[in-house]
Amino acid sequence: MSNGSLSAKISSAPSDPIFGIVEAFRADPRPEKINLAAGVYMEEDGVTPILASVREAERRLLANSTTKLYKPIGGDPALVKLLRALIFREPGAPFGALPAIANEGRIEVLHTPGGTGAVRLAVELVKRLRPNAEIWVSDPTWPNHTQIADAVGVPHRSHPWISADARALDLDAVLQSINAAKPGDAFIFHGACHNPTGIDPTAAQWRVIAGAVAARGILPILDFAYQGLGDGLVEDAASLRAFLAAGCEILVAASASKNFALYDERVGALAIVAEDKEAAAAILTHAKVAIRAAWSNPPGHGGEIVAEILGDDALRVQWEGEVTAMRERINGNRRAFVVALASEGAGDFSHLLTGRGMFSLLGLDDAQLKRLRDEQAIYLVARGRINFAGLSAVKIPIVAKAVAALLR
Repeated sequence: MSNGSLSAKISSAPSDPIFGIVEAFRADPRPEKINLAAGVYMEEDGVTPILASVREAERRLLANSTTKLYKPIGGDPALVKLLRALIFREPGAPFGALPAIANEGRIEVLHTPGGTGAVRLAVELVKRLRPNAEIWVSDPTWPNHTQIADAVGVPHRSHPWISADARALDLDAVLQSINAAKPGDAFIFHGACHNPTGIDPTAAQWRVIAGAVAARGILPILDFAYQGLGDGLVEDAASLRAFLAAGCEILVAASASKNFALYDERVGALAIVAEDKEAAAAILTHAKVAIRAAWSNPPGHGGEIVAEILGDDALRVQWEGEVTAMRERINGNRRAFVVALASEGAGDFSHLLTGRGMFSLLGLDDAQLKRLRDEQAIYLVARGRINFAGLSAVKIPIVAKAVAALLR
């Protein structure tokens, strides 16, 4: 083999920190194994369902579709209009009613391959339009944030997010980091349901953060992957409304993977909120150039499903009910798990009740996580991030007992 070979002196790359654990779970032959590592919604039986609204949308598409022609680079205009309505819907407003800035032409939306594609496109825009910028991410954060920044070639820094005991937001530390950043830097914020901590700012705290970001000239990138799974589809956009009120330009990376359970269809969107209509149109051209060199055109089928649901009043109401059911199941598992931990003498985990979304941290170290895997066939990821959607009435007492045994 020559030195110029692709395989010359090659070593394996490390596995993804989350998917690697999930792969280990799949390879585990023990029938009692419990998967609390994967970042997906699951029902009581451990299966990620196809929503009834999705099945109906697909039935209609199968009956009426006539072509598999490429979608436009930025996505089908009907879809992106509906996604804009979903992301920017205001409290008390009917679906489709938009804030004034949308009517001013300051918002552009593009269909991307999942929320990951949207985050990647946002970072690409930072690289193109703010070449001297650094991107700041919370510690901890979704590991792919830093991996995407590295892949694009944008320097990144981390900033504190939670208190030393991992039970609350450290707002002072967040504000200190904002003030330490250079004007023109970007911060990736989790718009709702922080992954992995579940610790979100209150609406009032978001307003404080947004005011500091605006004063410093920072670009906020909202990773809005879990809309609807925190407090509600409209309520979860409190972060976005805070940045809009502060007058910020914003990039919003949204996803249909979780709230539509369309994981393998890869449906996401990047919303661009610019200073004015002309700036929005100009940024859109740069986004399309970046898209053309990456995925060229978005995948069609999943986007058509979302458009069918959001574009039909009855189907959208059905879907909103399904999102509510998912959220209530997650929150119910949170409450039941805290009660079970207390009954096992694990200590005070009441802070988990204030968390939002599927995840929270149990504060377990690598040795404890290995013991859970090896001895109990229970799989979690770093720092004991637990997916409450992976629990069930049967699994909750089993997991609570195993965690309590580690902490005694």
